[in-house]
Amino acid sequence: MNLLALLFALLCERGLTAVLKLREARWLDGYGDWTSRVVARRSGVVRWVLAAIAIAVPVLPVAVASRSIGSHLLGLPQLLFAVLVLLFSFGPRDLKDEVDDYVGAIERGDLEAAAQRAKELRESNAAGRELGVRDGVEEAIFVQANNRIFGVIFWFLLLGATGAWLFRVSDLLRRRAAFEATRAKGALPNDASLRALADLHGVLAWAPARLGALSYALAGSFEDAVGNWKVVVDGAGASLLERAEDLLARVGRGSLQPSLANVAPADLDLATARGAWRIVLRALWIWIVTIAVLVLAGRAA
Repeated sequence: MNLLALLFALLCERGLTAVLKLREARWLDGYGDWTSRVVARRSGVVRWVLAAIAIAVPVLPVAVASRSIGSHLLGLPQLLFAVLVLLFSFGPRDLKDEVDDYVGAIERGDLEAAAQRAKELRESNAAGRELGVRDGVEEAIFVQANNRIFGVIFWFLLLGATGAWLFRVSDLLRRRAAFEATRAKGALPNDASLRALADLHGVLAWAPARLGALSYALAGSFEDAVGNWKVVVDGAGASLLERAEDLLARVGRGSLQPSLANVAPADLDLATARGAWRIVLRALWIWIVTIAVLVLAGRAA
């Protein structure tokens, strides 16, 4: 049932992107701002407990609804509910559309629009490092694929619709705290509430990030990707989320690097963004095929 819901949601997402503006969850911004204020006033373990409760509150209605629906009518209502939750959990924006917007702006020569699209993809700074726009966008595509796609799939397979929405809410609250901190101070600060929300999202992102990095390696240059993986292990970052993002960014870049060797310098911006998305798409197919094989093997057993 979960595999069917996942496939149906992925198919629907491509056709319904234009009408899925609600999944940007602007309606959750006020709650996110209130959460940041409350969490920032506390210290120690209490801060993380409050952040966890804040994430759990929007997830609770989905958990209750999922449990209440049950498997009536051959599981059709449960299937439709799972598809609906997945459609709102992927995102908040469609990653392919954002990459296409960035590429389109470069092709038109609209550098201002390209810079704006790059900023949206990077969330100020991909993987916490000071990079040029091209490298930053490349890394951001690999990082955002985990936040928007692979993390949602992983937790959906573990906990159903509740897991998918749990991952999305943790990312939405983290993103909102980062956005407000950046807008208020002009740079991403070491903010207390942001740290707590980022740490909790990092816990949820830890496993799918490693599976995502492995799928990037399989989808591109395995040798280069593994070489970069070893670099990440040797120079781990300060937090779980930073380590996860650093791993995704470096392994993704390694998997893509050989294919850019013969690209003309003038075409690198376009080739890098398109190439990164191709690696993500191949990785997604690897996930789908692997999940399908595991499901079929489980049924056969």
